[in-house]
Amino acid sequence: MRFTEHVVIVTGAARGLGRAMATRFAAEGATVVLLDTDAAALAQVAAELRADGTLAETTAVNVASASELTDVIDDIQRRHGRIDVLVNNAGIIRDNRIENITDEDWHSVVDVSLTGAFNGIRAVLPHMRARHYGRIISFSSMSWRGNFGQANYVAAKAGVVGLTRAVALEAARDGITVNAIAPGLIETPMLASMDGRARDKLIAKVPLRHTGDPGDIAAAAAFLCSEEARYITGVVLDVDGGIGIGSSIR
Repeated sequence: MRFTEHVVIVTGAARGLGRAMATRFAAEGATVVLLDTDAAALAQVAAELRADGTLAETTAVNVASASELTDVIDDIQRRHGRIDVLVNNAGIIRDNRIENITDEDWHSVVDVSLTGAFNGIRAVLPHMRARHYGRIISFSSMSWRGNFGQANYVAAKAGVVGLTRAVALEAARDGITVNAIAPGLIETPMLASMDGRARDKLIAKVPLRHTGDPGDIAAAAAFLCSEEARYITGVVLDVDGGIGIGSSIR
């Protein structure tokens, strides 16, 4: 119960990794606030969490809108009097060769994954600074080092790494840690949608020879937000079965 009485915000919480992390934080005693654009899916997740006796709230919001997200975060602060953890997990993909990436596909990916993280961090930091405490986790990807057909996604996820390091320096004096997680091949609906042969080829490149589970990511996030990790800031934690060790996924 490491997060008893803590208020934890998770973006992109309606499914996949966001859902797994919300469940983990709730199981460890946190009041979780689930943010996503899919209100119906959010309600289902919250209902399941509440059935287990945990405290869960939902708000439908577009993280790419600074004004929307700031209003939501300020309201959470007013109602609870604290925000302990922000998990910037929201993200989308629009894969294509760079000459075929449209302006819309470029901006959609960058606006949600990178600008969304920036919007959340900028909105939550004043509240965390006031208490001299906070934990911020933003999601990069194993692809941040470069990946074929993902110029928009790679740019956004590499930007998350730079943003994390810069904010870690700015926030450290106020007792706030800022880290990133770079997942590898995790069993999510996104991975399940891949062509079978392409999926098998990718898994064969993982040194541990299997995919990860959303629970693996949730465990990593919970650790980085816990007191055990109080002296860790500005890092990118690879949770990828070893695929990032000098290997290529192309």
